Amino acid sequence: MSGLFAALSLLGGEAHAFSDDDLFFSDLPIVASVSRLPQRVEDASASVTVIDRDMIKGSGARDLNDVFRLIPGFQTFPNTTDAARVTYHGLSDDEFSPRLQVMIDGRSLYSPLFRGGVNWATLPVTLDDIERIEVVRGSNAVSYGSNAFMGVINIITVDPALTHGTSVGVNHGNQGVRDVMVRTGGRLGSAGDFRLSYQSKDDDGLNDRFNWQDSFRSRLFTLRADFWLSHRDELKLSLGHVDAVTRRGRLDTEDVFVDGRWIEVLTGKEEVDNPLRNFTQSNTHFQASWRRVLDDSSDFQLRYAYTEDRGSEAHDVALGNLLIRVDAFGGLGARHELEGQHTFALAEDARVVWGGGYRLDSARSEQMLHGLGTEYRRVARVFGNLEWRPAGWITTNLGAASEYDSMAGRNFAPRVSTSFHLAPEHTVRIGASRAYRTASTLDYRGNYLVEPYATTNGAPLPSPNPYRRLYYGNENLKPEEINTIELAYLGEFRALRSNLDVRLFRERIPNRLYEVRRFISEPVLCDYPPTAGCAAPYTLTEIQRVTIRGLEYQWRWQPFDSTRVMFGQAFTRIDSTFLDSALADPSLLTLEGIYDRFRVEAQTEQSAPRRSTSLLLMQRLPWGVDFSLAGYWVDSMKWTRNTAVDFYRRFDMRLGYPFNIAGQRGELAYTAQSINGRHGEFKWEGDPDDRIVHTRHWVSLRLDF
Repeated sequence: MSGLFAALSLLGGEAHAFSDDDLFFSDLPIVASVSRLPQRVEDASASVTVIDRDMIKGSGARDLNDVFRLIPGFQTFPNTTDAARVTYHGLSDDEFSPRLQVMIDGRSLYSPLFRGGVNWATLPVTLDDIERIEVVRGSNAVSYGSNAFMGVINIITVDPALTHGTSVGVNHGNQGVRDVMVRTGGRLGSAGDFRLSYQSKDDDGLNDRFNWQDSFRSRLFTLRADFWLSHRDELKLSLGHVDAVTRRGRLDTEDVFVDGRWIEVLTGKEEVDNPLRNFTQSNTHFQASWRRVLDDSSDFQLRYAYTEDRGSEAHDVALGNLLIRVDAFGGLGARHELEGQHTFALAEDARVVWGGGYRLDSARSEQMLHGLGTEYRRVARVFGNLEWRPAGWITTNLGAASEYDSMAGRNFAPRVSTSFHLAPEHTVRIGASRAYRTASTLDYRGNYLVEPYATTNGAPLPSPNPYRRLYYGNENLKPEEINTIELAYLGEFRALRSNLDVRLFRERIPNRLYEVRRFISEPVLCDYPPTAGCAAPYTLTEIQRVTIRGLEYQWRWQPFDSTRVMFGQAFTRIDSTFLDSALADPSLLTLEGIYDRFRVEAQTEQSAPRRSTSLLLMQRLPWGVDFSLAGYWVDSMKWTRNTAVDFYRRFDMRLGYPFNIAGQRGELAYTAQSINGRHGEFKWEGDPDDRIVHTRHWVSLRLDF
């Protein structure tokens, strides 16, 4: 190993730093995403991974969700006919992953329209606009509300003062990769700076197989402007819009008997109840934040944000001789959010941050909220965190948050942790916390009612004309709860230019929420005409006790200025038992048989791989060429109840040549993903319709003016 890195050092020529403000292997960075207080990592109350701009570029990622493959315990898969997801420690049964809080510059991306989760197809940020990403590995409802359930991703964008000038970039590759990026920035008067970005992304998705087709298209516009109103007052404004289109639906198949066996073949038509169609999605946002510096140790911040999501996949389906219009994710979701926080020094050895927020959510969907119009939801919360350092060898963090939700009721989330600084380079932390996840507006108020509007021969039908109820909200739903205990070690080995972060954890969820089919007998809710006597719509309810335990670590090493290595592993085990109340409830048809219960149990316990490994090598070569290689090894797992993926390995690489020719600056790069060839990441079961990931590669050119 020493010989290998000696050779890499020679290849690198003179010592080069990857960036002037390199956070990778210098002193451990300052983070603010754990307690809302700027803290050294060794003082923070949770494990944090910091992904900087060079790591994002070195990972070879084209889509933001791919970046999180580098973080221990995180899983993702490419955006296909199923929306891309990012999860931490599994429990991935929801299409838009609602157990992980995702923020951009402090603004939550949870959507009232998309089941209270995150739609990764419409994230309003380009990779080039990201300064760093702070990832909190563990629940953090104390700081960011009830839905910071398993962890927090805080995306921090570049200061506009650092982006003066204009950059133009293009990507061109196989699988239809055609991207254009334009960014310009400059001064606004004597005390302001702005950054304006545009991006278009197009690709053909995964290679089409058997009965499905894939494609993706998005257009993004963002603007950020920062102003110093005085030497104490700073104002930040941002707004943006994203449109995205993905492909959904299936081609029709039938079973035929050939050579003594049944095989599935295409009929040349589209599935009657799931035809090919476009799923259009959009996100619009505006945010204004004001910060006033009160003195050297205190400040006050006030933030307002508005977010609006729209979606539509409207298509017709024939039920016998009846035509119905289906648009499961069609509608409008909006959020107004107001938040204030005050940071101050309580004493020389104690700091406090406290504040509160108010949120007004609204959701409208003709299909999922049938007959209800616009549903409103109000959430108010107060929070506080105390950092106390009574001696140089110990740091204690205490935090708590209280929240009122007009649909979910009240909850209280506490957290306590203590870090023991055994030596200047070695810290051991022990901590415990409780957090909650409230369900989406649709889960509380949903009413998915099928209503035919015409016959297949074109004769119109009167309205209202209810036919079948497919989903019904549960107004008595309690928030999902998680109780976490963790033991962590953080070592900084300056002589070796490396650091090590280890986390041993146990997370207990006493009431896992899961979507089930429930037989209901109330006459007003029955099918029309009655099916088997009455309706059996899907609904959300608590069904299991879940325990997640494991060990994860990340190791970073910079043996030379021109070489950087990041290596991480996660060992995760999920155990579950059904609640007695769920097994004793005869109306839960999803748990009716032994095989049904086995499938639900398998989805829970296999929703995270038992072992996953990531490696990132970044090397500066002669003539200023940057080379990087990322590798991933992931054990078998299940993303949904009906899919599974076997163990896979994946390698991505990137070669970049930054140039300055006669004053013209830029970069020419070549990126290849999955260079080891075909494999599955979402569905890989030996079926004709498996989602197979093939090698994708493209050439990039960026010019800076």
